[in-house]
Amino acid sequence: MDLFRKKSISAMMQQAQTGTALKRTLGTWDLTLLGLGAIIGTGIFVLTGTGAVTAGPGIMISFLISGLACALTALCYAEFATLVPVSGSVYTFAYATLGELIAWIIGWDLILEYLLAVSLVSAGWSGYLQSLLQGLGISLPTALTAAHGAVPGVETWFNLPAFAVVIVITFFVARGVKESARVNNIMVLIKTAVVILFVIVGIGYVKPDNWHNFMPFGLEGVFSAAAITFTAFLGFDAVVAAAEETKNPAKDLPRGIMYSLFICILLYIVVSGIMTGIVPFAEFEGVAHPVSLALQYAGQDWVAGFIDLGAIVGMLTVMLVMLFGQTRIAFAMSRDGLLPSVFSKVHPKFQTPYRATWIIGSVAALLGGIVPLDRLAEMINIGTLTAFVLISLGVIVLRKTQPDLPRKFRTPAVPFVPLLSMAVCIFLMTNLSATTWYAFLIWLTIGLSIYFLYSRKRSHLNG
Repeated sequence: MDLFRKKSISAMMQQAQTGTALKRTLGTWDLTLLGLGAIIGTGIFVLTGTGAVTAGPGIMISFLISGLACALTALCYAEFATLVPVSGSVYTFAYATLGELIAWIIGWDLILEYLLAVSLVSAGWSGYLQSLLQGLGISLPTALTAAHGAVPGVETWFNLPAFAVVIVITFFVARGVKESARVNNIMVLIKTAVVILFVIVGIGYVKPDNWHNFMPFGLEGVFSAAAITFTAFLGFDAVVAAAEETKNPAKDLPRGIMYSLFICILLYIVVSGIMTGIVPFAEFEGVAHPVSLALQYAGQDWVAGFIDLGAIVGMLTVMLVMLFGQTRIAFAMSRDGLLPSVFSKVHPKFQTPYRATWIIGSVAALLGGIVPLDRLAEMINIGTLTAFVLISLGVIVLRKTQPDLPRKFRTPAVPFVPLLSMAVCIFLMTNLSATTWYAFLIWLTIGLSIYFLYSRKRSHLNG
């Protein structure tokens, strides 16, 4: 059996019209807000401070670099998404161009990205919620406030809020994509309004002297921060995961991807600039709420309270969109025979992969409840960067092997844009720690073992 056998695009499109097809209900507005829902969250409310400690005010350049890296890859995504508007995101595209083994590796990487992202964000959300409750005089039993060992010197056993919030979000995702999109749209509007409020209030307290040593750690600090803050933009690819549920993929997908991405790049640069203009960057060390800290520093405690509330809402949408993307990728892999059939069972009423949603949601909830995942945060980046490199390569391969395909959106300046995308992503990968690389190789080894022992034999391409 050929490890690099490909699934034809015509077969994918035909499969998307069968009884396992998903309901097409999303337009450009829904997709843009879906992207904003995934991108505006932990990154803007947490990573802005982490990146500032690493790069100083140069964090603005770091966000520009990581955002442009995503924009280059997004152009490659858009070509594939309109060419093959079915579930599975980059996994599906790789199956059509690079072959089954590469597609499996990408799908396995994306499982790492989305699953850990949901669990990590749920733990961060729990911290913000508990902070808000404590301000109201409400406290949970200490044992239920965090995973065992998550807080040094404190006897904790289970993060109940993190577990509970993922279960609630799983319910909405299982009910239907339109229902999930409605919830997401409302929350996105709220948290975007909160970010704009920060900009309006905070800009008056900026002291340009705080920007004087703009890159205190040189370009090395800026690049290191870019590798970390890359996480902030993850989620635009979840828009592509909704291709099979989009009304007009040729028009709506490219617009949804690019609109959401560029709005977020602008917001991240502006917010990080105002933050470092109000607070000397060194004071963000160890701070989990840098945006609200900036307003507290300026004496605007009442606005800081709104920021905390916005962070809670913002993280909810990140979890919703990440769980949505994860279930759609598992759905596509199952429909190809690479995962058990339970992951591609569609609910007769809601037309969603409801069993996959509950299985994956339950696992993410448990991880958020019992495992301290902070040390694995960079794992999300390395898996996604690997997938981005491969999808950029896929555009070049498909242009060479099938030049006459009717492309409704074409990545500009091929092969230069895909090659530049690959180069930037590889460069960011080299700025990640050795520990991250070792952990990633372990994850990859587990995935390859599953492929050769189970998936390869059960692939539908075996006939």
